[in-house]
Amino acid sequence: MKTQNKTLLITGGTGSFGTAVLRRFVNSDEFKEIRIFSRDEKKQDDMRNFYKNDKIKYYIGDVRDYNSVDYALKDVDYVFHAAALKQVPSCEFFPMQAVKTNIEGTQNVIRAAAANGVKKVICLSTDKAAYPINAMGISKAMMEKVAVAEARNLKDTIVCLTRYGNVMASRGSVIPLFLSQIENNEDITITDPNMTRFLMSLDEAVELVLFAFEHAKPGDLFVNKAPAATIGDLAKAVLELKNANNNIKIIGTRHGEKLYETLCTREEMINAEDMGDFYRIPADNRDLNYAKYFSEGNKIEKSIKDYNSHNAKREDVEGVKVLLKKLDLFSKLK
Repeated sequence: MKTQNKTLLITGGTGSFGTAVLRRFVNSDEFKEIRIFSRDEKKQDDMRNFYKNDKIKYYIGDVRDYNSVDYALKDVDYVFHAAALKQVPSCEFFPMQAVKTNIEGTQNVIRAAAANGVKKVICLSTDKAAYPINAMGISKAMMEKVAVAEARNLKDTIVCLTRYGNVMASRGSVIPLFLSQIENNEDITITDPNMTRFLMSLDEAVELVLFAFEHAKPGDLFVNKAPAATIGDLAKAVLELKNANNNIKIIGTRHGEKLYETLCTREEMINAEDMGDFYRIPADNRDLNYAKYFSEGNKIEKSIKDYNSHNAKREDVEGVKVLLKKLDLFSKLK
């Protein structure tokens, strides 16, 4: 990327994604300044003490508060918008909180970015936004709609989206839970052994965002072709890598959980462009003057299917172990 002498701001920058971006760029010359915007002063202080690097600037604020976002975006060139409420159960019980952060917060970020002349905004979404059934997924689906709607009306700021599945070993995910249960000699708790999820690393999530950064047109959505696995095989792989014999206990699905996740809906796949390791789904840029278009609409090819964790490449236990060994949590294991 040609980003020398440019400034990047990451909303939710103290989270797993922000940490991965910092690890990628903090010691390179690709950005002159990286701004971390979040509401968590403790994590910012931990990050400040860990890096001790003047290239990183810290801003306390909340995407719900337009003024705090606007202040942090002065003289910023690019934004990676990662701030969100991501836990499915908590969003189920407090859906309006998901609305305020994931939907209204995204609009605040985009409008403040446009007001400050930011060149590009990449908004991070989730597979739960495709055919959403829970409050978190619904709020993220609406976030995507907000981003596309805003993108249509901006001339100088490009807004695009990335959508990806479960990030292995990210904060609050199931792998750290499994490791904690193994360490405490507790049962490994899984919701449904046949439940499937996409598997990707934090570095792959960063690569997806950087690919979008390089190739995006306004309103584009980018998806990476991630492998998938059952939760049962994931638990077995973790146990085998740790040489543990904890029992596996099935506790049933949590509030708002799906049996499988979808990265691209069937309707999106109709217009998707295959870009190798990624799909690009262009924005629907028709306006409200429907009389200009064919009244019968577009015919959907019967052969086209959605891209989900049930029909994606499925890793078995050995395949999952190969993926896990690439993570810092397992990298020292033979």
